[in-house]
Amino acid sequence: MSRTTRRLTGVAVAGICAAALAAPALAAPTAGPDTSKAPGKTQFPIQILSFNDFHGNLEPPSGSSGRLQTGPASSQTTDVGGVEYLATHLKAARVGHANTVTVAAGDMVGASPLLSAAFHDEPTVEALNSLGLEATSVGNHEFDEGYKELQRLQSGGCIDDGDGANNQNSCPAGTFTGAKFQYLAANVVEKATGKTILPPYWVKNFNGAKIGFIGMTLKDTPTIVTASGVAGLEFKDEVQTANALVPVLKEQGVNAIVVLVHQGGTPPANTPYDFTCKGGGSLSADSPIIPIVKNLDPAIDMVISGHTHQPYVCAIPDSNGVPRLVTSASSFGRLYNDTEVTYDRRTSDIVRPTEADSANKLVTRTVAADPTETALIAKYKDLVKAIASKIIGSISTDIVRTQSAAGESPLGDLIADAQLADPSVVTGGQTPVVAFMNPGGIRSDLSYANSKYGEAPGAVTYEEAFNVQPFNNYLVSMNLTGQQIYDVLNQQRTGKNAGSQAKMLQVNKGFTYTWSTATQQVVDGTVAINGTPVSKTASYRIVTNNFLSDGGDNFPAFQGGTTKYFGGLDIDAFANYLAKPENANYSPAPATRITVVP
Repeated sequence: MSRTTRRLTGVAVAGICAAALAAPALAAPTAGPDTSKAPGKTQFPIQILSFNDFHGNLEPPSGSSGRLQTGPASSQTTDVGGVEYLATHLKAARVGHANTVTVAAGDMVGASPLLSAAFHDEPTVEALNSLGLEATSVGNHEFDEGYKELQRLQSGGCIDDGDGANNQNSCPAGTFTGAKFQYLAANVVEKATGKTILPPYWVKNFNGAKIGFIGMTLKDTPTIVTASGVAGLEFKDEVQTANALVPVLKEQGVNAIVVLVHQGGTPPANTPYDFTCKGGGSLSADSPIIPIVKNLDPAIDMVISGHTHQPYVCAIPDSNGVPRLVTSASSFGRLYNDTEVTYDRRTSDIVRPTEADSANKLVTRTVAADPTETALIAKYKDLVKAIASKIIGSISTDIVRTQSAAGESPLGDLIADAQLADPSVVTGGQTPVVAFMNPGGIRSDLSYANSKYGEAPGAVTYEEAFNVQPFNNYLVSMNLTGQQIYDVLNQQRTGKNAGSQAKMLQVNKGFTYTWSTATQQVVDGTVAINGTPVSKTASYRIVTNNFLSDGGDNFPAFQGGTTKYFGGLDIDAFANYLAKPENANYSPAPATRITVVP
């Protein structure tokens, strides 16, 4: 087996805990008087600020990723996001609140723009330290480089990665001290020790008034990350995990409990950023967050969620039928949530907040940028420029990831063709004849007009290519039978990928098939390679990324592949393909690889 070495696992971290660590709390703002201990005062306010799915977006996200709907029409949008502005908004929100805490619900790093990813997301950790994040749950993307690397991000230390030899460079300034905020992983257990890889909860003490935060990722994390990143780990049920910790917290005098969980819901389409359920709306009935919130112990007062990148503030009844608040603040630092709760010293608990107590707020760019964050961005932009600005190819028009009615996208076609053409996956004289690319791994479009570094229109820089495929997955070639290829294609729209969860794989030129809307399955006999029907009993060499190879995105048929061979990185295959002379001024071909019938 051949495997290039570019991303190295992080250093091991000692002292993995099964119980929460009492990490030092960041100092709360004191712009308002602290009334929590005023004579005769039995109730006082506490502010909970939160966000989720930041994904290393230090600079304001571009295109639709940097906008949010602000009115009833989908065309009514506002440009939002950028850590310089998020920091300013959070600082302003804390004014007048002596008792305040800032937390998050996972995916702070991973699938990050090159500005952060080129340095193993160390810049993002530094930026979150600066803006006052105090605790966050882990998300699935925190495992992109393995859990040892996640532990390094928590505790600090450098990776010996060749000083940027392969477009990554840990500790470019010489040191990395790690996260000042506490990562929480209550439902992630190391099988060998039975201990959580990071603390399961964190307690914030407001002059004797305690709030406990339980942090978890979704239990299905192993199905959506590379297997090597979670090898040796067990991901436990979210409800069972949180409920088991309630008595643990109560024994410490902590009755006020908030869950930070990297799982979420889906509001109706074309709803603005400030969507709430109190106006008669509701989350989609198949939203994974609903059964979690319903079944959590009634002692849990509030749930802060993420993962789906959606904005909502809703109340979902618990097992006693009492409404329990659940929030999510979209993604990429475009929103933050502000929830005002009341702590009652007679019960040592918070009064359950309602939808009226909580609001998602825009991170507009009309405020002054935070100078510390601005300086951090400038520092890393200078360090990354030589890598980012390198021109690797050219296009003649926008190449987008928007799929046709059949499920095919121009950018997906390009990526699949690049994977098929990559020589690193050829072994023993066996060259792949089919390529499969998961749509969730295509993170941005290629824009013709983009000219961040002054390059000519249509020129494609390494940074633009990286933003399309930011996961640094390895390509893997393998043998699949024709039946297994049919199984893969049928798994796109069935099982866990049924309905709104459908995932249409992108395929290479020459590979064609038809699927039926009536059966949600491939029409038998339509799968072909260069016009020749695929025989279910024959063997075919295919190429995909290691995420899909491990059965990710609910495609277990890939796990049955044989003679697997690891090649190079997907981003390298993509960049090398764009650099070929024959692909200069690349234009997409008509979308004819996937067709659909009633």
